[in-house]
Amino acid sequence: MRELRIRVLAGVFVVAGVLSWAGARLWNSIGTLPSVPLAAPIVLALIAVVLMATALSLRARLKAQRERRPEAKGVDPLMAARAVVFGQASALVAALVSGMYGGTGVFLLESLDIPARRDQAIYAGFSVLAGIAVIAAALFLERVCKLPEDDDHNHTGAAPAA
Repeated sequence: MRELRIRVLAGVFVVAGVLSWAGARLWNSIGTLPSVPLAAPIVLALIAVVLMATALSLRARLKAQRERRPEAKGVDPLMAARAVVFGQASALVAALVSGMYGGTGVFLLESLDIPARRDQAIYAGFSVLAGIAVIAAALFLERVCKLPEDDDHNHTGAAPAA
């Protein structure tokens, strides 16, 4: 499984932000811009909490397993892999959604004197922060589930086993 790359996440964020900003300008010139839902930062924050709780749980279980505690519950490798895939997917979606709300928020900064637009800009800003929290939690989860490097594999000339 490949690791998440911060450059990819940043690229998705920037491209989505620029497209969202341009789309918000276009949409506003044609009609009324759709509002940023209040639920957006809440849902993103809940996903970040779930990812962080999963990472902390797995980290504690792996530590107990490494220390060979008698009460230690093992970690199923398939469950850990699923958690990492969930984290990676969440990080990619969070980068996309955060970019969209970030671009919309930047557009809304032009009209902060209108109370409704100011509220929408605040919701968009909190959505970006919550999306960054999802990405951070996903990267932490990926780091927790990363297997230690095998020294024999790095220093021998033999081909890896298939």
